This record gives sequence, structure tokens and C-alpha cells, in this order.
Amino acid sequence: MEIYTEAMDYLNAYGISPVTEEDEMVDPDLLQDVFPEETEWVSHSPLQTEPCLPSTPSADSPDDLLQKRMVVLKRLLISEEIYLKELETLLTPMKALRATAGTSQPVLSTEQVQTVFYQIPELRDLHKDFYTSLRTRLQPDKGMSQQDLGREEGPDMQLYQEEHSLSVGDLFLKFVNQLGVYRGFIDNYENAVKIVLKCMQSDQRFRTLAESMMSSKGSDNVKTKYTFEALLYKPLDRVMKTTLVLHDLWKHTPPDHPDSVTLQEALRLTSSFLSGVNERSQCKRAVMLSRGERRQLLRDGFVVDVCESGPSLRHLFLYADMLLCAKLTNAGRQAQYRFCWYLPLVGLKMHWAAEHLPSSDYQMKISKARAKMYQLKQALQQHMKGGKGSVSRAVERLRRKFEECEIWLLTNTPSFTLDLHSTSGKSHTIRLFSLFDLNEWKETIEKQSGNCIETIPPDLLSVTGSCIKLRMTQQPPLHRVQSNESRHICGSLYVMVQSACGLQHPSSAYVCVEVDGFEFYDRRKQTCLSAFCATPQWDEELVFQVDGAQQLFLFFVSQYENDTQDDIVGRAVLNLDPDSMFKKWKKVTCSLGQVDVTLSIKYVPHPLEPPSTAPLVQEPVFCVPIGQVAMQESVLVPHIVRSCVEEVERRGLDEEGIYRISGATREIQALKHAFNTNYRDAVSKLRSVDVNAVSGTLKLYFRELPLPLIPAEQFKELSDALDIADPYLRADNMLTLLQALPDVNRNTLLFLLHHLRRVAERKEENKMSLSNLATVFGPSLLRPPVARVDISQEVEVQVQVIFLYLQCPNLPEALLTKHLDIDELET
Repeated sequence: MEIYTEAMDYLNAYGISPVTEEDEMVDPDLLQDVFPEETEWVSHSPLQTEPCLPSTPSADSPDDLLQKRMVVLKRLLISEEIYLKELETLLTPMKALRATAGTSQPVLSTEQVQTVFYQIPELRDLHKDFYTSLRTRLQPDKGMSQQDLGREEGPDMQLYQEEHSLSVGDLFLKFVNQLGVYRGFIDNYENAVKIVLKCMQSDQRFRTLAESMMSSKGSDNVKTKYTFEALLYKPLDRVMKTTLVLHDLWKHTPPDHPDSVTLQEALRLTSSFLSGVNERSQCKRAVMLSRGERRQLLRDGFVVDVCESGPSLRHLFLYADMLLCAKLTNAGRQAQYRFCWYLPLVGLKMHWAAEHLPSSDYQMKISKARAKMYQLKQALQQHMKGGKGSVSRAVERLRRKFEECEIWLLTNTPSFTLDLHSTSGKSHTIRLFSLFDLNEWKETIEKQSGNCIETIPPDLLSVTGSCIKLRMTQQPPLHRVQSNESRHICGSLYVMVQSACGLQHPSSAYVCVEVDGFEFYDRRKQTCLSAFCATPQWDEELVFQVDGAQQLFLFFVSQYENDTQDDIVGRAVLNLDPDSMFKKWKKVTCSLGQVDVTLSIKYVPHPLEPPSTAPLVQEPVFCVPIGQVAMQESVLVPHIVRSCVEEVERRGLDEEGIYRISGATREIQALKHAFNTNYRDAVSKLRSVDVNAVSGTLKLYFRELPLPLIPAEQFKELSDALDIADPYLRADNMLTLLQALPDVNRNTLLFLLHHLRRVAERKEENKMSLSNLATVFGPSLLRPPVARVDISQEVEVQVQVIFLYLQCPNLPEALLTKHLDIDELET
């Protein structure tokens, strides 16, 4: 079964016809789906809100459908009440304008008054009757406030009768049979707007009236300011949404419900009515804002719409006053867009976040899709080198399959989400393909929403229909396989992120690095969260397997205290030129906004291995040899040691009994599990748990090392060194033994010793002297090769060794990473 349904839709929309069997054969395994037996891989579309009849209702359980159906009805009732208030506001000046029409100084003539308010009283009466009837059905005995209607959960949401027997279909059928009232309004709309705009320019009295129409809105009846033109557009906006509401209600009505057939008929009638409106094109003008601006397209691009039914690839359009989300479809041979949702920019709130790793099973699916893409690319290049070129039918078959895989990965690979919250209460979540995309969208929306002070409700049909002509982005960000890709780098790219300066205020920060190219391997990595300071330092190596990469993207992301939202301080883009990249490290200083980040880059070209199909599981750090952990992280001091030390120094130096008083066992075990499974989550927990739990986690890490930090083979030599009477010879001998330790063990011990010294410098506050700290850490850091009978003598050696190291005046500084062979420095 074909699992790339939406991918096929998009490829069809671009005019790429299906490829049939030809004499020229391709390896059939390459053309099979990655998971031919697993139908849950299909990207389900969200609720389609275009004016067309769906084939079947939702496949949810009847109870879920009824619950969602009640939510739709309650929201409809609330919106009807608001719409009626808007119509009343629009009609408020009608009597006064009629009265002045017969005076010597009329604002509008009698004929103009009739044109401007044509059919509006009838519309008000139609909706008032519908609203009253629907409200009576939902609550026949007593009134229902907007607060009551707004509740979507809880026991107090129960209705007066069983939800399954509640019938409203006849009300909707009666309503849509009277939509002819809207026909007159729509035909007259252009003339009414012309009179309004003309009188606003010629009569100050009317302009003052038209720019300050007030209507109550929302459950708290807050007064909202409208323009006359915006209110005049409300009926157009309302009738165009009728089909969308009916579609939503019918979708959540069980097939055996009494309303199912009636609602389907009402949906057919309203769809037919709107089709006629669309054909007449009486209201397809670009609505003029009161400031004289027209609705303009500022930016567009493909995103993933994250909704209940699953992620779906969509096209997002940013206009001067709203965001519009649409689905690209293929009607016959002509591509067109179907409306999904829109949000006004006025008051729009945004919140972004990085998505967590999916389950192991889902990671396995992603890995298999990457492996399939890799095989298809190899086969494509092999066929293209055969001399038949890109016009070969076999090449087109492979290319089409390759694009299907790539679209699926774009839609389903976790990345960054942007939550959008409108003042009307509507919310949507979109996923961007990279942090670079997210930052550009976020900045553009913030800038435009800050300038947007008015919203004219959009003509959803005409705005969506115009997207096909206005769009600047023609297709998702797909990569075309070329026969010769010598200009692209292919191999291993090493990025050593060292330090940053220029922060105005102390913060914890990390650097995120992204590369472009094919989606075979992970294209995004980030450093650990730095200590809370104004000059963060990481000295952390990030290694990428790259294929087809041309650019590298850097982001400096800051976390301030008490802030839940990460702040993207700055970004930079580096071009990756294979002619100028060497096997030696090249040091670069990049300006990312107000911050300068120093990093080193090295590129080693080599043939790439096929991507692994194993799930991306973080290797544990507890109960693992420290050398193995450091090798996994490409450092000399493991991240867990650095993170715990930095957190203790941030808020534990004045804590009485730090390292002596134990933290809560539950919190320590939670941190241990987090460090073993999700380092980013562990660092987040460090900032919120009790500081004694942080110090306890560090002690537990050293205590559970399968081999002690100071190798057991050196126990006897260190014990003998303690017997040297001359303190200078003793210190020199012990430093010599310390230098003989393996690189990771030596630097981790030095890092810890310098930290414990800083703790002891505050002994007046924390009551922890060098002797106390040596007593705590000695038995964990140094162990004898075999158990001895005299345990007291053993402990004395452990404590004295650490105590003498802490007292050593010329203790070397620790290296966090290996020394780099820097070739040159660039800024």
C-alpha cells in the first residue's frame, strides 16, 4: 500500500505525472515503500475547511464525536452572539442618518442610507431567530451565559438530555434555506463600500462616526473599536464561514445520529450557494484598510501543521494583517489551494520550543526512511553516470520515490514548534524545518504584528484563491540529486564551540549549529547549557556527517533566570567551500547579534557509510568507565561533572553543609535517570531541584564509576608518597603521580579539585573546609586494588591523598578538551 499519500499530492500538484513500468528496469526493492505493511505512517490531513462535501465523518469513537460536537455547538452559539452585537452596532446609526437625510445638511441622502444598510436588518432578524432557536435547544429551561458555553470540560457541562438525542439539524436546514437574504447583501456590497469610502473623504462628521464604532465582545463585554467598513464586511465573512462550521459539525456527528442526513443536506446547500457567490465574483475586491493599505503578501513557505490528526505539510502565507494556512492540491492539471485556518496578527502571541525525541519505534521509522533515501540517491547517481542523463525514465522513477521519502521526513522528523495564540482564543501549532526557518518566521511576524493595529476580516475564498498567483515559494525545501556534486562537501565536519563574549547580562546559554544538505544524518546539534555568567565557555566538539552541505548556521540561545522561553540572541551563516576547507582546524570568530562566538572548524572528506537504522538512544553515563563517557562526548571532562559543578557554584557555595548533607534520594535518582537518557532534560532539572540533590548526584557519579577516578594501581604509590617526610618532595612526588594519570582522569580530577577549593574559600558560610571536603570525596575518588582488613588505614590514605592535593600550591589547571592544531584565525 502506498504510504506517501500527501507526498504524491504535492508532486502531482507540481505537474509530475506518475511513472509506469517501462522496459528499462530499476532495482524493485528501491521502489518499495519503507514500511509496506504499516498504514499508520500515512500523514493524515487535519480538518478540511474548504467548501466541499467530505466523503465520511471522522473515525473517532461515538462518545468522542458527541463531545466534540457539543464543543462546536457551544462555540457557534458564542460566535453568533458576538455577530449579532456587531450587526446591532452597524445598525445603530441608521435611524439617525435617516433622520438627517431630510434636513438641509444631510450626512447621507435617503438613497445612500438605503444602499449602505441594504438587507442588514433582515440579516439581523435571520440570525437572531437562529440564535434564539439554537440556544433554546441547548438549554431550554434557563439562560446560558458565555462563561457556561465556554466550558468544554468538567461535570457541569452536562446537558438537559442525552447528547445523542439532541437534534439541531432542522435549525441549520431552515437557516441555509434562507441564505438568499445574503444574496442581496453581496450584490449590493460593492456599492455600499463605495458610498462609505466616498463619504469618509468628503464629510468629517461621517468620518468621525465611521472610524469609532464600538461593540461589546467576549464574555466580559469589553468594548471593541471597529471601523464602519470592517463592520460592513462582517456579513460577508460570516456567510463564507457557514460551510466551514457545518463541515466541522457534520464531521463530529456520528453516522447513526438523527442529524447526520440533515446536516449533510444543509452542507450541500450552503456549498452550492457559496459556489454561486464565487462564480459571480461580486465581492472579490482587495479590502482596503482604513489607513489606505491593501492586504499584501509579505512571506510564504512550507511548514508542518501539528494537529490532533497528525502532522501535515501545509503552505503558510503571512499577509500584512493575518496568517493564512492552506493545503496545496491538484484539481485536474491545475494546482490550487484549499483553506485550512487563519489567525489575525493583532495581539498574536507566539511561543517556540524544541521538540523532544520521539519514541524508539518512531525513531526507527525515521532511520529506515533515511536509509531508503540514501539507497535511492546512490542508485540515482549510478543511473545518471551511465550516460542516459536526467531524462531517463528509470531516473525519473527513482527521483520521484526519493522526493516522496524526503517529503515524509520533512513532515515527520521532530524539529522546532511555534505555538500561535490569537486574542480570539484560537490557537495553532506549526513545526518549522530548522531553527533558522523558525527564527526568520518569528522575527517577521513579530515585526508585522507590532505595526498592525487593525484587522479587516478576510474574504477566505478570494484570499485563498489568490495564493496560487501570489506565492513566492513554489515547493517544499527538497534537494535535487546531481550527477556531479563536487562543489558540495561530503564527509565529516567538526565544529568546536569554544566561548562567547559580549553578553549584556549574565545568563545560561547554548550554541545551536545546523547544516544543510541531504536528510540522511542529523543536521542539528547543540552545546550543553553553560554556567550562569556573562562570558560562557563550552569547549565542546560537535561532529556532523554531511552530504551535500553548502552552509552552516549558528545560533546563540540564552536562558535568563526565571524565564521559561529561550531567547535567540543572534545568528550567523557560514558558507562551506570545499576548496577553502582543510583537514586542520580553522579558528573563526563570528558575530551573532551582540555576541561574538569563537569556534574552530575542520572538514575531513571521505565516503560516507549508509545511515544507521538503529534508534537514536543516548548512551548512559552512570556506571560506565569515565574514559568511555569522555570519548562519546569528545571532551576531557564529562558533561555531567561540569554541569553539576557549575550549578553548585551558581547557587550552592553559601549552602551550609554542601556535599556533606545528602539531598533527597528521589531527586538524585531522577537526575541520574535524566543524565542517562536525555542530557538536555537533565540540565533543565538541575536548575529546579534542591542544590543538595545536585551535589549528591555528583558524588553518586564518582561513587558508581566501575573504575575509580584515581586508578587502583596507584594506591600503593600514593600511600608510600604520604610517608615522605619532606613536604616539598612529597608534593613533587604526588604531582608526578597525578601527571601520570590518563588524560580524562587527570583533567577531571584537576577540574574537581579546583572546584572544591572554591567551595572551601566560603567555609565561613558553608562550614566545609578542605579537610571536610577531602573526607567526603576521598573514598569515592581513590580505592585500593583489593579490600584490606584495616579499613581505617585505607580511609586515612584516601582522605589524606585528596587533602594534600587540595593543599598543593601549584596545582595545574584542567583542560576541558584536547588541544587543537589551529591552522589559521579568521573573523
